[in-house]
Amino acid sequence: RLREQAFLNAGVRMTITDRRTPDGPSDSMCYEGGIRSFVEFIHQRRGLEALHEDVIYMKGDSGDNVAEVAMQYNDSYNELLLSFANNINTGEGGTHEEGFKQALTRVLNAYARKNNLLKEKDKNLSGDDCREGLTAIISVKLREPQFEGQTKGKLGNTEMRGVVSAIVTDKLTTYFEENPQVARIIIEKAITASRAAEAARKKAEAKAAAEKVRTPAANPRWRGWDCPVS
Repeated sequence: RLREQAFLNAGVRMTITDRRTPDGPSDSMCYEGGIRSFVEFIHQRRGLEALHEDVIYMKGDSGDNVAEVAMQYNDSYNELLLSFANNINTGEGGTHEEGFKQALTRVLNAYARKNNLLKEKDKNLSGDDCREGLTAIISVKLREPQFEGQTKGKLGNTEMRGVVSAIVTDKLTTYFEENPQVARIIIEKAITASRAAEAARKKAEAKAAAEKVRTPAANPRWRGWDCPVS
């Protein structure tokens, strides 16, 4: 928990000391990189290889609301999205996560269309396609957070959806324009995920069709009283 707080509060040193004995152990943590260091720590701990060198970092505010996002793609097929509101882990997600997901999908599709990475006949990339292999940390600060769900782990403030969406749309679009090689790497991974999902869907449909043909009940002529007796 202390390490998590050190990541969420860049430059703040967290120290824990066991004072039950005079020479009790002590540990201290401070991360100047904040949530950027959080992403790097996760990749290192899990042995994941980043697909692009820099962690993409975005920060902005709207009135009393502040949001920051750090994200980096890796060579896995898994998505890891951690979100926080006022340093509280929102394990069930909420409006800040929704805003991030919507903006990410929109920006990737827009850039891919604009730069002809997606052809006119191609379908848009889905949210799952865009988040495959993504590690992202979302941290928002707001004056009066509203938590929902059985464990109060879901942020319900509707304004945070728009705040996070606007920040990610603006900052990520600019980042892609300034770093086209990174944008291409990310979008090509999403396109590969989309093609794999489409291939899996077609395979499942073909299997279901084959099963239907082989099932006697699917053929109206195959009934117990008119099946041939050998």
